Amino acid sequence: QVQLVESGGGLVQPGGSLTLSCVVPGDIFSDYPVAWYRQSPGKARVWVSMIFPSGTTKYAYAVEGRFTITRDNFNNTVHLQMNALKSEDTAVYYCNVRLTGGDYWGQGTQVTVSS
Repeated sequence: QVQLVESGGGLVQPGGSLTLSCVVPGDIFSDYPVAWYRQSPGKARVWVSMIFPSGTTKYAYAVEGRFTITRDNFNNTVHLQMNALKSEDTAVYYCNVRLTGGDYWGQGTQVTVSS
């Protein structure tokens, strides 16, 4: 069983910042890309960003320039720094790894952007 542990969600005002973290098992962290998805109420889960073991990063158009994904190789952790948050960023955020056996997800962390 692959366990991904997320943290860092919360309530923030529009324009504010939050950082999400995802701890990944070491053998997976070193060999596989790690992604973040989000799901708003009544909507499908959508891809937000991902980082490869090489450090290469990719972002969805909706968050490019505002979100930054990074790797902490010492602690096997992926961080998602979210700046200039908007109300439409409100969602449950999930950490994801895609292995040969399928997709594995964290438990999700709620991010609410509201004044």
